[in-house]
Amino acid sequence: MRKKLAIGGFALAAALGGVLAFTSPPRLLSWYDRVVGGGSGATLVAEGVPFGSHGQRLDIWAPEGPAQGPRTTVIFWYGGGWAKGDRTSYAFAGRALAREGFLVVIPEYRKVPQVHFPAFLDDGAEAVRWVQDNIAAHGGDRKLIAFMGHSAGAYEAVMLALDSKRLEAAGVDPGNVVAAVGLSGPYDFYPFDKPRSIAAFGQWPRPQETQPIAFARADAPPMLLVTSDGDETVRPRNANNLGARLKGLGAPVEVKNYGPLTHEEVVMAFSVPFRSKGPVLADAVAFLRAQRGR
Repeated sequence: MRKKLAIGGFALAAALGGVLAFTSPPRLLSWYDRVVGGGSGATLVAEGVPFGSHGQRLDIWAPEGPAQGPRTTVIFWYGGGWAKGDRTSYAFAGRALAREGFLVVIPEYRKVPQVHFPAFLDDGAEAVRWVQDNIAAHGGDRKLIAFMGHSAGAYEAVMLALDSKRLEAAGVDPGNVVAAVGLSGPYDFYPFDKPRSIAAFGQWPRPQETQPIAFARADAPPMLLVTSDGDETVRPRNANNLGARLKGLGAPVEVKNYGPLTHEEVVMAFSVPFRSKGPVLADAVAFLRAQRGR
């Protein structure tokens, strides 16, 4: 019976892998992750918590069991080309990081076409302000906040980590941000040549202000920029270029390339059924843990 279940699981994983490669339905992946064992070791301790000034909401995932002191909080922004995505569909990422001992906040942000740059970044800054002001009540350390995201969410994470003035304008102390992890994110993509980037950023009169690479600075928080040669959605040059710029300035940065993984597979590797695609989660966790001791 166990063998049949295992075979069935692998078959379903293979089928889902084919579907996800084309449509990236994270909600389906979150469901499957929970079914095959990803639901243990982490708890959704707060759901749909309101924050910000535009009706945004966030979810909080926490490890099961008692804490050994205040925890590092990872704010995880989901992707979707600035036009789609929702917090509940990325439960697989929240659970994965919570099982590793982090508090995980997954916030919403407004999307195209209702808004354009910089509205979704302002929503992100409001999420950071909420975490700074409220996370202690959930067992988090307000001075140990890390950013993470995939695709457009990686843009949010990295841009907010670099643009300290935007955080300050939202009432955030940039010194509370100890690290950022960008998974397959766009950081150096001007001139805009894709419909989604044109829709999200094309109306801004000073396009260089939309580019994370333009905000690279020597005192940026430590960054892990994840990319892959198989990513045909956000090319590796984004991580490579930003990594080179930060390194040239003397900022702490690592760039990891996961070879043939596709754009979707990089974040899929956080889930239990697709963990074998690459050590993306393990490397990100090791990086975040190293920053706590800096």
